[in-house]
Amino acid sequence: MTMTQQRHLCLGLKGFHHMAYVEWREPGTEGGIPTICVHGLTRNSRDFDALAQALAKTGPVLCPDVVGRGKSDWLRDPNFYAVPYYAADISSLIARLGVEQVNYVGTSMGGMIGMAIASQPGSPIRRLVLNDIGPLVPKASLERIAGYVGNLQRFDSLKALEQYLRTIHAPFGPLTDAQWAHMAEYSHRKTADGGYTLSYDPGIAVPMQGAINDVVLWPLYDQITCPTLVVRGVTSDLLLPETAAEMAQRGPKAEIYEVAGCGHAPALMAEDQIARVKAFLA
Repeated sequence: MTMTQQRHLCLGLKGFHHMAYVEWREPGTEGGIPTICVHGLTRNSRDFDALAQALAKTGPVLCPDVVGRGKSDWLRDPNFYAVPYYAADISSLIARLGVEQVNYVGTSMGGMIGMAIASQPGSPIRRLVLNDIGPLVPKASLERIAGYVGNLQRFDSLKALEQYLRTIHAPFGPLTDAQWAHMAEYSHRKTADGGYTLSYDPGIAVPMQGAINDVVLWPLYDQITCPTLVVRGVTSDLLLPETAAEMAQRGPKAEIYEVAGCGHAPALMAEDQIARVKAFLA
C-alpha cells in the first residue's frame, strides 16, 4: 500500500489556495470506488490513517486537510472559513478524480460538508457516513467549542502538546498511547522560537465570534437520498440522542451506530469502529 502527500489548487472568492491531501492506494484496486474522509473543525487528514488503510484495500482513499488546517494554505480573509466554501473545495477534489461516485466519511465539520454536498441534485456521494454530526447542532455545544478554538497555546515540547490534546479531546474515546502520540505528531507546527503549537489558522474561529445560536440543517438533510450511516458517541453533547432518532425517521432514514465510551466525536481508530464503517461502505 502506498501513501502520498499531494496538493490540489482551489479557487475561492479571494483568489487561489492549495488544499493538501493524503492519498492511500492499494495496488490492484484502481477500479474501486474512491472514499473521501474529511476531518473535524481543528483536526487534519492524518486522523484517518488507520481507517484509510482499511478502506484502501478496496479503492483509493483521499483525506484532505480542509483549508486553514494541516498542510493546506490559510485563507486571506478568515470570514470565508465556512461550510459552503469548504464544500466547493472538496467538490473540486472529487472532480479531480474523474469518477461518477465516491463514498464519503465526515467527522463533525467534515460531516456538515458532506451533508452540504450530498443534499445537492446530482451529488456524486454514493454512501455517506456522518460521524457525530447531524442537522441540529445545539448552541451549548457550539459555545463549548468556541471557548477553545482559535486560542492557540504555545508548548515547550511535543509531549506537552500531546497532553493538551488528551485533555480537550478526551471525548474521542479510550485511545492508546501510540494513537495519542500519532495525533500530536501530525497536529503540530513549530513556532518561531522553537516551541510547538497546533497546526491550524486561528482565523478559523472568526466566523464563530458574536452571538451563537443552534445550527439547524434539516432542510439540507431532508434532501439527502443516498444510504447514510450516523456514528454517535453515547455521551455526545453535539449530536443529541433525540436528533439521531429523528435522523433515522426522515431524509435518508439513516442507520444509527452508537459508540460506548465516547462523546464528541468517536475517533474512528478502534477496530470495531473501523469494521462498522467499512461494512457500511461495502
